[in-house]
Amino acid sequence: MRQEQHLREYTRTLKTQLPRHFFEPVPARMTYLPALLILFGLCTWGILATSRLELKLLLSLGIGYAFVGMGFLAHEILHGAITKNPRVRSITGTIAFLPLMVGARLWRRWHNVEHHGHTQHPEDDPDTMGALEGAAQKPFLRWLFRQAPALRSFLLFFSFTFWFTLHAQMMLRRFWPEFKPAERPAVVFQALLPPLLWTGVLLWVGPSEFLFIYLIPWMLANAVAMGFIATNHLLNPLTQTNDPLLNSLTVRNPPLVEWLTLGFGYHTEHHIFPALSPKYAPRVAQKLRALWPERYNELPHWKALLYLWKTPRLYRDHRNLIEPTTGRVFGTIGFGLSEEKLWPKP
Repeated sequence: MRQEQHLREYTRTLKTQLPRHFFEPVPARMTYLPALLILFGLCTWGILATSRLELKLLLSLGIGYAFVGMGFLAHEILHGAITKNPRVRSITGTIAFLPLMVGARLWRRWHNVEHHGHTQHPEDDPDTMGALEGAAQKPFLRWLFRQAPALRSFLLFFSFTFWFTLHAQMMLRRFWPEFKPAERPAVVFQALLPPLLWTGVLLWVGPSEFLFIYLIPWMLANAVAMGFIATNHLLNPLTQTNDPLLNSLTVRNPPLVEWLTLGFGYHTEHHIFPALSPKYAPRVAQKLRALWPERYNELPHWKALLYLWKTPRLYRDHRNLIEPTTGRVFGTIGFGLSEEKLWPKP
């Protein structure tokens, strides 16, 4: 049984083996932001200029990619991987998160502080899934876990089309009392700006064009973001100690997809060095494979999604998931999750 190790045990070793410039911001990556905004503008102009539905849909997918890229870029900016200037970071992070309707200050509190500080902790990580005892106390979860596993998996994957934005609003309610009075005006402004902006777009272009300019792209961006986020941790064990090699998963895609998604799939590397640019994540991955080959977890992204479909999202204990309708137990990554158990041979 693998014992938990603290994050600092990995960082201490890796810092002696990686070049110093790896730990400096990479300002050149900010050029993604104007490029993605230009893509959004051109696709919006095209949608308004054409009457052909198939072209509108194609251009809508282009906006969807712009929204996806902006979301991943906002994550990078707000961790300080592009600039250390707090004002530039706040302004550009706010702009980049406009499509997904997340405030920069909220994100830093919810994600940078709480999620990174308590990754996969059963009580303290705001993004982890619940345990069997907790689900029994919530009426919606009791209903959900009475459904057939296939229906539940379908509902989970369908929820990806809106969950990131919805979860952000839930986190605003959760962490609002913890913001200092001096911070609250900025938090409110960043929370109200996106819906006001997109309501203005709706009034300008009308409902039918708004479907292609915002609604479809927003759903696509949520789905892609959650397709990564859900595989980053939800197949991993719960941990009392912040151990990224146990509680995080790197997912691999073809090189073009990894470039288009700004290297977001290198998530174990990100949890070890949150401010490290994804530009250097492949080098960190090489070191992790060499130094801790028995602890490092990575999967092809498609396989991680398939595992996510086949397993329940309810923890029996820190190392195992449980299917409440049958009592069947599934291991987590590194603790018994395998293709043989998910697809047993006849």
